[in-house]
Amino acid sequence: MGKVVVIGSTNVDLVVQAPKLPSPGESVLGGIFKQFHGGKGANQAVAASCAGGVVEFVGRVGNDTYGEEAKRSLVESGVQLTHFVVDPEIPTGIALIIVDAAGENQIAVAWGANGAISNSQVEESLSILESSDVILAQLEMPVETVERVAELSHRLGKVLILNPAPVQAIPDSVLSQVDVLTPNLGELQELSGLSTDSLEGIEKAAKLLLAKGCGAVVVTQGSEGCLAVTLEESWWVQAISVDVRDTVGAGDCFSGNLAVAMSEGLSLRDGIKWATVAAGLSVTRLGAQASMPTRSEIEDYLRGETS
Repeated sequence: MGKVVVIGSTNVDLVVQAPKLPSPGESVLGGIFKQFHGGKGANQAVAASCAGGVVEFVGRVGNDTYGEEAKRSLVESGVQLTHFVVDPEIPTGIALIIVDAAGENQIAVAWGANGAISNSQVEESLSILESSDVILAQLEMPVETVERVAELSHRLGKVLILNPAPVQAIPDSVLSQVDVLTPNLGELQELSGLSTDSLEGIEKAAKLLLAKGCGAVVVTQGSEGCLAVTLEESWWVQAISVDVRDTVGAGDCFSGNLAVAMSEGLSLRDGIKWATVAAGLSVTRLGAQASMPTRSEIEDYLRGETS
């Protein structure tokens, strides 16, 4: 098995299933409330572990009930926490999520202890970074920390996958050290400054990021699938047909599974196929971490496709 190190956020997701997403100033009645474990880093770590990877997670929570529950859930999911920190002063991150009847969502995040994931915490995890095959990071932590992750990944010769979410400006020095960037359409448009309203526009925007040094850009597009773009070629991977219940965590599922696939030596093309199936299976269930499919579920689906 390959080894994946995930560096990133841990949140508690407070979710309301509502008939529709509210407009500004509007209250929507009739919702159902549930609480889930979340955070982009933790979601991706759980996704990778469920997919059969050996996973170390470098993250941070507060010294509170939410943090205790999040840590326990990660351990129960098989995630190793050698360099996971319980912050004595800053509370655990919180995400407020509304999901409509079609599975679309709105999310607001108070990042709490995630904002204290520091360069020094990353540097203290050097031994596990050295033993990894793939390093996976997101932007739900300080951008200076992401810069340090990129520098160490490059210096150690490790594959770096960066999920640029929640989207913010990424220094060119980071992009030049990313092997695979996994934005959705909105994130790609924000990062490139170009329209993504057409296939040609998506490819042009992706190639702008490739020109900054990224090895590959994989643009996730929900129920449409994803478009992979490298300097040599581009190809489309169709999403699987499923009954969508909740899209929260689908992008994290994709990135976590792509990391596992690449850590095991799969090509980018085969890894994207694996990750697309995993993300498709995840949207059939509620919650982020609770929705992550197991390795056997993904393999069973792929076997059914080829039988």
